[in-house]
Formats: sequence, structure tokens, C-alpha cells
Amino acid sequence: MNLTIYMPAITGGLLIGISACLLLLFNGRIAGLSGIINGLISPEKNEILWRTVFIVSLLGGATFHYYFFNHTPFTTDTFSPVFMITGGLLVGFGTRMGGGCTSGHGVCGLGRLSLRSLIATMTFMLTAIITVFIFRHIFNII
Repeated sequence: MNLTIYMPAITGGLLIGISACLLLLFNGRIAGLSGIINGLISPEKNEILWRTVFIVSLLGGATFHYYFFNHTPFTTDTFSPVFMITGGLLVGFGTRMGGGCTSGHGVCGLGRLSLRSLIATMTFMLTAIITVFIFRHIFNII
């Protein structure tokens, strides 16, 4: 079995786990992206620096990977802008309704053995599976 094709996913997963652990260890915070970004939109005292560093590091890592490894995970040429905007708004709504995002619940919450995060992550995944099934097999869009 050739594991080299899985190296980007393995490396990405390790980096996400390490960054989540370091943020919790050094800052006592959960690495939930929706909460981090929301904290930048309506900041509290002494909260801007670490949130900005986290987001810039996240974007910097993706940029580094793109330019130095010349690897694009997928192209968005075939995606409708209407579906992309609608999907983004629905994700934002679901994040608010679920009290967190996939990174907060799926990475950090499951790592802390949170039942609430387990239920939220199962809901995220089931919704994603149903959505892909509907769009691929019923509407033949994706």
C-alpha cells in the first residue's frame, strides 16, 4: 500500500491536532474557527492578537502548501456561485444553531470526549451525506 498519496491528509490532520492542542495548552482556548472569527468581529479586551495570529497562520499554512507543493485539492470552476454563497450562509447559520463548528466540535470536542460534540459532529456528517446524495443522485448537480 502506497501511503505517499495520503501524506497531505495525514500531515494536515497532524497539524490541525497539534495547533488545537497548543492553543488549548498555551491559551486555554478551544480551536473552533467560528468562535475565533466571531471573536474578531466583536472583540473583547486582549482577544484580538491571538485570534489574528491563529487565522493568519491558518491562511499562511494553506498558502505555503499551495506555492511550495503546487497542490490544489480541487477546483471551484464547476461550482455555481449561487450554490457556494447559499452553502456558506447555511454553514454560518448551522454553526450558530449548533453552538460551534466542525473544528470546535469535531476536533476539540471529540478530543475532550464531549457528548454534545459527538452529537453535533454526527449531525454535521449526516447532513453532509444527505446533502451530497440529494445533489448528486437526485438533482445531478455535483
